[in-house]
Amino acid sequence: MPSIRPISRPTIRELSNFLLSPPTQPRCISHLTRRAPHPPKLPSTPRNLSSTSFLTASPKPQTRDRGPASTEDTQTDFGALNVLGNTPIPSTSIDACLWDGFHLDSGVKITGGTGVLLIAGEAFSWRPWEAVAAGGEGSLKLVNGKGQWDVGEEAWGVLELVWPKPDLLILGLGKDMRPISPRVRQYINSLGIRVDIQDTRNAAAQYNLLATERGIGNVAAALVPIGWREDVGVAS
Repeated sequence: MPSIRPISRPTIRELSNFLLSPPTQPRCISHLTRRAPHPPKLPSTPRNLSSTSFLTASPKPQTRDRGPASTEDTQTDFGALNVLGNTPIPSTSIDACLWDGFHLDSGVKITGGTGVLLIAGEAFSWRPWEAVAAGGEGSLKLVNGKGQWDVGEEAWGVLELVWPKPDLLILGLGKDMRPISPRVRQYINSLGIRVDIQDTRNAAAQYNLLATERGIGNVAAALVPIGWREDVGVAS
């Protein structure tokens, strides 16, 4: 019967000498480490990938009928949704734009060919053509020789006195809209106020919306009657 030779366990020094000594033959370490897999080869030329290769178009519906109307009480009627329904309307909002003036929501009527300046919840009669600018003193002109709406600084006296000043001034120039002169824009901006130019009807509608949404302290309006005509004023 062959004798079984016991296998002695190597010491730490023997293992270190074996690892540090230069190998005379290739060592087989497959049982110690696992070879990392090769990375996939990328195509040498770019592929033309279309969206149809990943997504398939859904079939076109055969009918627009969505079935019977829902009877649930939790359904929201977006057509009747009014975000500002519970917000009080400012008393200075424009109720009607007349040929020679305006009617306010508070019941105040400004007529006789006079404009209106709405600022900080107050309404002021406004006659910007009396400020010396486009046509000089005594003229009924609001447009200069370059076709720009131009008035003197005296027309904006209330804006200098009010505090805090509004963030936005909505300017309604009458029946038509035209650019304002750089001098007027620079003066209003020097007060820390942005200016938006509209014809009078659209300016009144924009003021009503923004004054309700943002507050009368942040939005002001200066409106010329829609019947204003150069060199004539507002004809009755």
